[in-house]
Order: sequence, then structure tokens, then C-alpha cells
Amino acid sequence: MSPLYQVLTPEGQLVQDIAGLPDEATMIKMLENMLLVRLFDRKSINLQRQGRMGTYAPFEGQEASQVGSAMALAPGDWLFPTYRDHAAAIVHGQSMMRVFLYWMGHMEGSISPKNLNIMPPCVPIATQMVHAVGTAWASKLQNEKHVSLAYFGDGATSEGDFHEALNFAGVFKTPTVFFCQNNGFAISVPFEQQSASKTIAQRAAAYDIPGVRIDGNDIFAVWLTMKNAIERAHAGEGPTLIEAMTYRYGAHTTADDPKKYRDQDRLSEEWRQERDPIQRLRVYLEKQGLWNEEKESDFIAGAGVKIDAALAEAESYPKSRPEDMFKHVYAEPTWMASEQEKELVKPAKQEGIPA
Repeated sequence: MSPLYQVLTPEGQLVQDIAGLPDEATMIKMLENMLLVRLFDRKSINLQRQGRMGTYAPFEGQEASQVGSAMALAPGDWLFPTYRDHAAAIVHGQSMMRVFLYWMGHMEGSISPKNLNIMPPCVPIATQMVHAVGTAWASKLQNEKHVSLAYFGDGATSEGDFHEALNFAGVFKTPTVFFCQNNGFAISVPFEQQSASKTIAQRAAAYDIPGVRIDGNDIFAVWLTMKNAIERAHAGEGPTLIEAMTYRYGAHTTADDPKKYRDQDRLSEEWRQERDPIQRLRVYLEKQGLWNEEKESDFIAGAGVKIDAALAEAESYPKSRPEDMFKHVYAEPTWMASEQEKELVKPAKQEGIPA
């Protein structure tokens, strides 16, 4: 089995003296970002339960994987998220208001800020991996120093797109980083029932590219591994497959009951108590005299204000219309789509409902 790369232990201790650690300001920003997105995640779950948002995919427990990897990117790099990677999108520059809009069913929630290359969350499993290889290949052909980062879960590695993406990236040495957050379950299916291979990282050997298995709850290990993968890509050495071992505390989505397929209370509590990504960095920074309860309280209060402001903006946004589903499908609408749209709008107008 591939060794697990770890820099910061769950007790907040460095495994050894390691060169290239982030500076103090970056370490503090790492903790602040993880605190912010955890608050955002918890807020979003509450909003869904209140009927103010649609089905939502929580990520609590996976903050180090998403925050650490996104913080390693440059503004011009391409980010291909799944439906669970809104923490990474926020860290890379997507507004929280847009993320709220996405989960409220607005297509405008997928709009990327200007000068950033954040793709819409990908719901079909693994298809974004092929797209990431394509943009990386384009960057290479145009001599741009950009990488494409594709997020995916362990379940995606059972899809054909995973193999096609790694094969093409390996052949053409595209500057792609494949970042797998292995949280142990593809919805309800445990990893050992998905694959005979012991790790995902070892599959990289089939495509002659590096495969690295890391502690995904260790933000230093995530950040350093990402930096190394980006340096390889910039040097023309091609892609890297990163397997970040982590765990989602909650459900697959708010429409799911994890107690039906795993020992939810025991496992989640075990990971919270022993391997929580925020706690281990918090302890380390406290030992360095860089963090304390007062700083954390002040930050949380300010973060709460920002989240509430983003929510207020999203909830005041014009409501989506049913006929919006026909937008951005065809350059020129087909006759069938046009007829379907007319049929959809007709009863709404007859009943006096604003179209």
C-alpha cells in the first residue's frame, strides 16, 4: 500500500522539520478559511432544512483538502469542482452569494468572477476530469503557465472518464492535477466494495504518472503536495494524481440518511475527536503563539456577518422562472424546444402567474 504523507499530526505536532512550510500569514489564513467555510456549510444545511434552499451537499470534515489545495493555486489556474467542492470555489474567489444562488436553483449561481476560471459544479460523476485535461492541454499548447485542478471523489474512480482523463493526460503530459478526496464512501458504497486496488494513488502507475497518497485532513500536507504537483506541471513534467484521505461527517446530501449504511455516530465522532482538520491546525498555531480564543471569536463573529450579508443578497435576487431551463441549451432553439417552452408558459399566464 502507498505510504501516507503527513506533515502535521492530529495532535498538532510537525512530524519532522520540513522545508517549504507556508509562512505564518498563510498558516493563519488557512485556519481562517477553514473556519469560514465550515460556518458556511453549517448555515447551508440549516437553510435547506428551513426550505430556503434545495438539496445541499455538505463537506464538513473535508475542509483541509479543499482549502489547502485551492490556496496553492494561482488566479489564472482552472478549477473544476464537483457538487461538494464549494469550499474550494469560495477560497479560489467565488462569492458566497453565488454559491447560495446555485443551491437555490439559479443558473446564475454558476457564473465565475471575472479573471477567474472556476467551472460550474459538476453533478455527473467524473465528467469534469476530461474537461480539466482539455483546458490543461490548451494551456500547454498556448505556452501558458496555468494548471487545471480536477476535484473528484473515490466513487468517480470507478467511471470510465477517470481512466480516459489520466490516460490522455499521461500521454500528452498535460498540466493537470487530479485531486481525489477519498472520504471512504461513494454515497453509500464503501471503497473496498468499489475496487480491488488497495489505494487510488497506486492506479497512477498504469499511466506512468506520479500518484501520491496524503493525509487529507493535514492542510500542510495538502498544500505542499499541491505545490509540488504545480511545479511539476509548470516544468512540463505532466500530471499528478493526489489521493487525499479524509471523511465527511454528515450525509452525502441533505436527501440522504448515512445511518443506513455506516455507523454514523461512532465514526463521525471518532473523526471529529481524533482527526479534525481545523482542530489540528488550531492547536499548532496556538503553540506558536499565532492564535487564541479571542482571535477566533472575533473572526467567527466577522465571518457570520459576511455569510449573512451574502445570504441576504442571494435571497433578494430575482426568482428563477420555469422557462429559464430552456436557456443556454441550443444556440438556436429547436422547434421541439420552442413548442415545449410555449406549453410550459401558457398555463402560467392563464392562471395569472408572472411568467
